[in-house]
Amino acid sequence: MKANTLFSSSQSQSNLLDGIAVFVQVVQSKSFVNAAEKMQHSTSYISKEVSKLETRLGVRLLHRTTRTLSLTSEGEVYYQQCQQIIEDALHVENSLSGRQQIPQGRLKLSCPIGIGVSRIRPILAEFMAKYPKVTLDIDLNDHKVDLIADGFDIVIRAAMQLEDSSLISRRFMNSTSLTLASPEYLTQYGRPKHPDELVDHHMISYRNLKTPETWQYSSQNGQVTQTHVTSRVSCNNSEMMISLCLAGQGIIRMPLFNLREEVATGKLVPLFEDFMPINIGVYLVYPSRKNMPAKVKCFIDFIVDKLGDS
Repeated sequence: MKANTLFSSSQSQSNLLDGIAVFVQVVQSKSFVNAAEKMQHSTSYISKEVSKLETRLGVRLLHRTTRTLSLTSEGEVYYQQCQQIIEDALHVENSLSGRQQIPQGRLKLSCPIGIGVSRIRPILAEFMAKYPKVTLDIDLNDHKVDLIADGFDIVIRAAMQLEDSSLISRRFMNSTSLTLASPEYLTQYGRPKHPDELVDHHMISYRNLKTPETWQYSSQNGQVTQTHVTSRVSCNNSEMMISLCLAGQGIIRMPLFNLREEVATGKLVPLFEDFMPINIGVYLVYPSRKNMPAKVKCFIDFIVDKLGDS
């Protein structure tokens, strides 16, 4: 955002504002001593700030005697304008402070498509009814976005372990990653008994992973098997992968939260159940806990309350 130039080269922002608050306080307190007490400064500091202000302006603002303090005609005009400046600044500050306390404004959220459709979508209407002043800008995307550079307030991520980051994360949901095929596929191509047999099958891999064609399994006794598969389809969208798997076009590996219904109804069949399940965490990721906007806090609390530990 390009800002307008408000200050000349010979006049810095700090110089322009120095002394204004002190001058207004002196006028309202009717003495340098009272102003010093209220602003918790020495009387000499208050006097010097007003003198510097008068020097910069090139006019006398106050008539001073040992007993009285009064505004000059120029001081009267300047005081009225400075008082308005301070009142406007306080109004802006109070307005921003109020926005921090009341959930309102645009909340920009990025979420993987599968989680967004299966878990977030069913509860969004309740959130919107509860917080009518919050507007939602939702990006359903299986790509990993840059929370800061892309201007998101919150990003939802699913991973076995999040990468080290300066961002704050809160784990609110757990799931397991399953290897699945449709009954039709298994009838046509046979059911693999061991992960090593996947090399002879049609595989549908998730391209957004670091190593999409390396599938790791752990046996009950802790033995690790790494299987390198060849993808018939490589895809960056979980919905398309599920659709192809349901159509009998291959085997997928995916977190259970994306396809609870398909597994529960037998439309997709889990494979390798003798192997240890792979745990997947679902996280709310956001920039900082400090000065968190109310709209962000209420969304985090709502999601944790509705979906936490599910």
